[in-house]
Amino acid sequence: MKRKKLKLLFLIPAALIVTLFAAFVVYASVYYHADETAKNALESDDNVVVSKTDYGYLFDGYSEDTALIFYPGAKVEEESYAPLLHLLASKGVDVCLIETPLRFAFFGMNKADSVISQTNYSSYYIGGHSLGGVIAANYAAENTDIFDGVVLLAAYPTKQLEDDLKEITIYGTADNVLSMERLKKYRGYSPSDAVELAIPGANHAQFGNYGEQSGDGKAEISAEEQQEKTADYIIEQINR
Repeated sequence: MKRKKLKLLFLIPAALIVTLFAAFVVYASVYYHADETAKNALESDDNVVVSKTDYGYLFDGYSEDTALIFYPGAKVEEESYAPLLHLLASKGVDVCLIETPLRFAFFGMNKADSVISQTNYSSYYIGGHSLGGVIAANYAAENTDIFDGVVLLAAYPTKQLEDDLKEITIYGTADNVLSMERLKKYRGYSPSDAVELAIPGANHAQFGNYGEQSGDGKAEISAEEQQEKTADYIIEQINR
């Protein structure tokens, strides 16, 4: 009788874990999809060659020495960021877009290892949008010797970043998804010379091309303008 009770006690938590995992998979299966503009930006042109890789996508522009490893936001189709990343590559920084399991960056945090092992840039940055930016900053905090800096779009570090890392933070004044309270709270983890840009009229979702995001503010500028300002600021700061 005691053995049966012990077996039952073991089965209950196991069944609970399976149920919770199944519920999470269902939750993750509903996500934001890349729009047509994003899909078109996956096409190569005279300035940028876009190729599919085992870690995601490579946006290969004219840079031979600098690359940005980019993690997407939670529940957002990776290809949604193609317009911004294509633009960055055309302006001088190659971009390696990471595909994450179930579209959650914390499941694919170490996929940056694949990028670094397969490429040979002299300067690496790592970053991402929203949760992707948080995860990228955490990876940088644990691998400081690999990177020159982090690029955080509507995101912040939750682990201490060393002062020899350059932190570039960008968010929009119409962003109602990003917690400004947390952004201020975690500034203590940023390098002493971190730079920050608040884009007037920009919101959370328009760093990508996946439509309106639940709870977000209404943008007062177009996605094209928001991404152009974002790309210009990133390139400016990297080249400083």
